[in-house]
Amino acid sequence: MRLEFNFKQSGVVPYRKNNGKLEILLITSIKKKKWIIPKGYIEFNLTPFESAKKEAFEEAGIIGSNETFELGTIELKKGMGVTHMKIFSMEIIKILEDYPDKEMRKRKWFSTEEASAKVSIPEIPGMIASLQTKVR
Repeated sequence: MRLEFNFKQSGVVPYRKNNGKLEILLITSIKKKKWIIPKGYIEFNLTPFESAKKEAFEEAGIIGSNETFELGTIELKKGMGVTHMKIFSMEIIKILEDYPDKEMRKRKWFSTEEASAKVSIPEIPGMIASLQTKVR
């Protein structure tokens, strides 16, 4: 008999408008240094978006607006289980110089096309594309 666990995570696609163009902020993963979005396990006392927003602060040093769109859900099969992840949009309103993961991660702005090509989770490029149609 094999045990399987279900995990719940949430994340954000952080963005800003710069000279009329949408830009996406990606961060590196700690171990493999792949470009990813801020994400993490949903804390029991927070909504999925509130939890994702907290992860964005800790991992990327960003504070975002509370206005959001749910961009979709992802199912990732890992090791002993399945991770169900809700992904939200988050317009950045403040970028901090100091934040908890500063020494462990890089952060970088990308055009939507570059971010779609760099991000390691295959479902994220479609979510970035849908974000482009929702943000004016």
